[in-house]
Amino acid sequence: VHLVESGGGSVESGGSLRLSCAASGFAFGGYTMTWVRQAPGKEREGIACISAHSGVTHYADSVKGRFPISRDNAKNTLSLQMNSLNPEDLATSSCAAVTGACWYGLFDILDASSRYWGQGTRVTVFS
Repeated sequence: VHLVESGGGSVESGGSLRLSCAASGFAFGGYTMTWVRQAPGKEREGIACISAHSGVTHYADSVKGRFPISRDNAKNTLSLQMNSLNPEDLATSSCAAVTGACWYGLFDILDASSRYWGQGTRVTVFS
Protein backbone atom coordinates (compact mmCIF):
# COMPACT_ATOMS: atom_id res chain seq x y z
CA VAL A 1 0.00 0.00 0.00
CA HIS A 2 1.27 3.44 -0.93
CA LEU A 3 -0.14 6.92 -0.46
CA VAL A 4 2.23 9.55 -1.80
CA GLU A 5 1.49 13.24 -1.41
CA SER A 6 2.89 15.98 -3.59
CA GLY A 7 2.32 19.64 -4.30
CA GLY A 8 3.45 21.20 -1.05
CA GLY A 9 5.76 24.16 -1.00
CA SER A 10 6.20 27.72 0.12
CA VAL A 11 3.73 30.38 -0.93
CA GLU A 12 2.92 33.97 -0.06
CA SER A 13 -0.12 34.71 2.06
CA GLY A 14 -3.20 34.83 -0.15
CA GLY A 15 -1.72 32.38 -2.63
CA SER A 16 -2.74 28.88 -3.64
CA LEU A 17 -1.34 25.38 -3.78
CA ARG A 18 -2.79 22.15 -5.08
CA LEU A 19 -1.97 18.99 -3.17
CA SER A 20 -2.23 15.56 -4.76
CA CYS A 21 -2.20 12.10 -3.24
CA ALA A 22 -1.40 9.12 -5.46
CA ALA A 23 -2.74 5.84 -4.14
CA SER A 24 -1.72 2.29 -5.00
CA GLY A 25 -1.93 -1.19 -3.57
CA PHE A 26 -5.49 -1.06 -2.29
CA ALA A 27 -9.02 -0.51 -3.57
CA PHE A 28 -8.89 3.29 -3.58
CA GLY A 29 -12.37 3.67 -5.03
CA GLY A 30 -13.89 1.83 -2.09
CA TYR A 31 -12.63 4.14 0.65
CA THR A 32 -13.57 7.48 2.09
CA MET A 33 -10.47 9.68 1.82
CA THR A 34 -9.36 12.49 4.05
CA TRP A 35 -6.78 15.23 4.24
CA VAL A 36 -5.22 15.73 7.64
CA ARG A 37 -2.68 18.34 8.69
CA GLN A 38 -0.41 18.91 11.64
CA ALA A 39 1.10 22.27 12.42
CA PRO A 40 4.25 22.53 14.51
CA GLY A 41 3.42 22.10 18.18
CA LYS A 42 -0.25 21.38 17.50
CA GLU A 43 -2.43 18.31 17.36
CA ARG A 44 -3.28 16.62 14.11
CA GLU A 45 -6.39 18.11 12.49
CA GLY A 46 -8.69 16.53 9.96
CA ILE A 47 -9.59 19.21 7.43
CA ALA A 48 -11.50 17.58 4.58
CA CYS A 49 -13.06 14.26 3.63
CA ILE A 50 -14.75 12.89 0.54
CA SER A 51 -16.88 9.80 0.17
CA ALA A 52 -15.86 6.89 -2.04
CA HIS A 53 -17.83 8.14 -5.06
CA SER A 54 -17.49 11.88 -4.40
CA GLY A 55 -21.09 12.39 -3.42
CA VAL A 56 -20.36 13.70 0.07
CA THR A 57 -17.72 16.10 1.37
CA HIS A 58 -17.14 17.68 4.77
CA TYR A 59 -14.71 20.35 5.87
CA ALA A 60 -13.27 21.66 9.10
CA ASP A 61 -14.40 25.21 9.83
CA SER A 62 -10.80 26.37 9.47
CA VAL A 63 -10.74 25.56 5.74
CA LYS A 64 -14.39 25.60 4.71
CA GLY A 65 -14.89 27.60 1.55
CA ARG A 66 -11.15 27.72 0.78
CA PHE A 67 -9.92 24.11 0.31
CA PRO A 68 -12.16 22.05 -2.00
CA ILE A 69 -11.40 18.32 -1.97
CA SER A 70 -11.80 16.10 -5.02
CA ARG A 71 -10.88 12.64 -6.24
CA ASP A 72 -10.45 10.75 -9.49
CA ASN A 73 -11.10 7.07 -8.89
CA ALA A 74 -10.02 6.18 -12.43
CA LYS A 75 -6.56 7.59 -11.66
CA ASN A 76 -6.47 6.64 -7.96
CA THR A 77 -5.80 10.25 -7.08
CA LEU A 78 -7.02 12.54 -4.32
CA SER A 79 -6.60 16.30 -4.52
CA LEU A 80 -6.91 19.34 -2.28
CA GLN A 81 -7.01 22.80 -3.82
CA MET A 82 -5.73 25.20 -1.18
CA ASN A 83 -6.83 28.79 -1.82
CA SER A 84 -6.46 32.01 0.16
CA LEU A 85 -3.64 30.53 2.20
CA ASN A 86 -2.59 32.32 5.35
CA PRO A 87 0.27 31.74 7.83
CA GLU A 88 -2.06 29.69 10.07
CA ASP A 89 -2.20 27.08 7.29
CA LEU A 90 1.48 26.22 7.75
CA ALA A 91 1.51 22.47 8.39
CA THR A 92 2.43 19.07 7.06
CA SER A 93 -0.59 17.72 5.20
CA SER A 94 -1.23 14.02 4.71
CA CYS A 95 -3.86 11.95 2.98
CA ALA A 96 -5.49 8.98 4.63
CA ALA A 97 -7.90 6.25 3.63
CA VAL A 98 -10.53 5.65 6.28
CA THR A 99 -13.16 3.06 6.98
CA GLY A 100 -16.71 4.33 7.25
CA ALA A 101 -18.46 7.34 5.84
CA CYS A 102 -17.42 10.94 5.29
CA TRP A 103 -19.42 12.84 7.91
CA TYR A 104 -18.98 15.79 10.23
CA GLY A 105 -17.91 13.55 13.12
CA LEU A 106 -15.18 11.75 11.22
CA PHE A 107 -12.50 14.26 12.17
CA ASP A 108 -12.98 13.36 15.86
CA ILE A 109 -12.37 9.65 15.29
CA LEU A 110 -9.57 9.70 12.73
CA ASP A 111 -7.17 7.54 14.70
CA ALA A 112 -9.76 4.77 15.02
CA SER A 113 -11.01 5.11 11.45
CA SER A 114 -7.82 5.49 9.45
CA ARG A 115 -6.59 2.48 7.54
CA TYR A 116 -3.73 3.85 5.42
CA TRP A 117 -1.63 7.01 5.72
CA GLY A 118 0.73 8.91 3.52
CA GLN A 119 3.99 10.50 4.68
CA GLY A 120 2.82 14.06 4.14
CA THR A 121 3.87 17.14 2.24
CA ARG A 122 4.82 20.41 3.88
CA VAL A 123 2.97 23.66 3.27
CA THR A 124 4.63 26.92 4.28
CA VAL A 125 2.88 30.28 4.04
CA PHE A 126 4.78 33.51 4.54
CA SER A 127 3.36 36.98 4.92
